[in-house]
Amino acid sequence: MTYDKKAKVKKGWLVVAVGLGDEDSDRRFTMPISYLQHPLFGRLLEQAHEVYGYRSSGPLRLPCTVDDFLHLRWLIEREPQNGRLSGTGGISLLSC
Repeated sequence: MTYDKKAKVKKGWLVVAVGLGDEDSDRRFTMPISYLQHPLFGRLLEQAHEVYGYRSSGPLRLPCTVDDFLHLRWLIEREPQNGRLSGTGGISLLSC
């Protein structure tokens, strides 16, 4: 879900800025906080720490293309509620 800067973010969700360029070219999305616990998303968080460090103002910035972020989100959303997809450990996203 893309993010409208004027809209309020509902409880249990957070805003992320996705992009490889400067902050002005990032696209913003809302996503459930629960994604932060997913192993695939964990790798992306590690890369964000390497690129941006822990301290930043504004939304969480993710260093990948919008297409790769959308693909990652799709992978997470299609998993059954009570388990993980088999084989997701070997997934490789081009820019993430």
